[in-house]
Amino acid sequence: MKKLTLLSFVCALMAPLVQAAPAHYYLWMSKIDGSRVCAQISLGAGWQKMGGPFKDSRCQKPART
Repeated sequence: MKKLTLLSFVCALMAPLVQAAPAHYYLWMSKIDGSRVCAQISLGAGWQKMGGPFKDSRCQKPART
C-alpha cells in the first residue's frame, strides 16, 4: 500500500511535465513550379520551407515559439 501511494504521488507530480502539444504547420514552396503548400512535415527534397510555424492548416495564424 505504501509503494502504491508513493507511485501515485510521483505520477501526480510529473503529470504537468508530460503534456503533449500538436505539431506546428509550415509553409512549403516547390522548387519546380513555385506552388505553395501548408504542411506539418517536409514534402520531400523538391520543397523548401518558406515560413512558419503556424497554428492552423491554412498557415494564417502564427504560432508562438
